[in-house]
Amino acid sequence: MQVDFYQLSRDPVDQVLPAIAARILGMGERLLVVADDPEQLERISAGLWAGPPESFLAHGRAGEGRDAVQPVLLARDCSAVNGARHIALVDGLWREEALGFERAFYFFDAVTIEGARASWRALAKREGVTPRFWRQEGRKWVQGP
Repeated sequence: MQVDFYQLSRDPVDQVLPAIAARILGMGERLLVVADDPEQLERISAGLWAGPPESFLAHGRAGEGRDAVQPVLLARDCSAVNGARHIALVDGLWREEALGFERAFYFFDAVTIEGARASWRALAKREGVTPRFWRQEGRKWVQGP
């Protein structure tokens, strides 16, 4: 199981997530996006709509109907009713349920960095978990040590 830690420093998650979601959908996979804050999920939804028409990322919010068919499902918990094998934790909070997915994307910022550090230390010790760290350098993401 792979966990990608993304340290947000330049761009907010609602601007970063669409590129990752597009790659996942391009592989024929589905994504579950989790945040406890409904307003943050609304910003994520707006970010998924913001690209040019040819890059539209079909998505829906959990509980609004047709959850099972959504390529990208925005939710407040880790229940992948859309069959997603990839999960994005976008509010800086690690959830153990994410370990039940094939791959997790864990976004954190300066406010949530201590929790991310604790999660990194704990996950690095777990059998079968491969944590990777990514940071922004200008407009690019580079993998850290």
